[in-house]
Amino acid sequence: MTNDQGPIVQSALLRAELVRLRKEKGMTQEQVVRKLEWSPSKLIRVEGGKNSITRVDLQALLSIYGVTSESRQERLQALARGAREPAWWNAYRGEFDDSFLTFVGYAAGAAFIRHFHGTVVPGLLQTAEYAQVLSTGMVSPQQQAFGVKLRLQRQKELAKRENPPRQYYIIDEAVVRRHVGIKVDPAIMPNQLRHIADTVEQSDSLTVRVIPFSVGAHLGIHGPFTVLEFEGGLNDVLYLEGRPGANILITGDDERTAEYRDSFEILLDEALPAEESLALIRQAAEDLMA
Repeated sequence: MTNDQGPIVQSALLRAELVRLRKEKGMTQEQVVRKLEWSPSKLIRVEGGKNSITRVDLQALLSIYGVTSESRQERLQALARGAREPAWWNAYRGEFDDSFLTFVGYAAGAAFIRHFHGTVVPGLLQTAEYAQVLSTGMVSPQQQAFGVKLRLQRQKELAKRENPPRQYYIIDEAVVRRHVGIKVDPAIMPNQLRHIADTVEQSDSLTVRVIPFSVGAHLGIHGPFTVLEFEGGLNDVLYLEGRPGANILITGDDERTAEYRDSFEILLDEALPAEESLALIRQAAEDLMA
């Protein structure tokens, strides 16, 4: 079975199913470890994602939970194998905080990415030149290079997936009007805007909508956020962006995720239709070149 969701999502899917199987069997963690003669912490660490699970241990759990279907056993074993695979984003450890890289891992395996930003172009839509000028003076040259490389690699990895995620972005008009890079190269921002419009027009899975200035204040002024949706019954993941080191990753069953999902739908009502949004983006590119 081919699975290109990445190790973080595959691990989360496996853990969720193992917990569900145990509860359906009416067993506590203590009862399971006693029956398998495991240490009390072993199952806790497996279900909590602190430890990977071997093929033999997984088979032992499935036997206790009464999973006899060969296809279901193989599906779960495939998830376990995928969860043990090295992640491409591990190359960036030490350069970015762990919560952000965990978010990158979840996004790499998402089925649907919903994102709002009110001040800058979302990272998955940025050109290399825009990304570079955006971080100039904020971090060291080495960190800047890593940041640009990570943004571009995230875009490439998503495009390589057999079933790329549906991506839906809402941005404020301020994002397209600010002439980012004007002191370096006045063409950077117009090229960035044309890149967005061209990419949207070439993709069936990408949508960008713009909230015009005429709307006035809206829910997005409280800050950028991303809601990730997955196949396989995994709970949505929420990521709230702040200053470096102050970002918040929310997983599991958390009411804030539903609140932001609702906020995204409200912002959609405020945004221009897709075709009008692209027209505004292309016109903004022309205005910035004038």
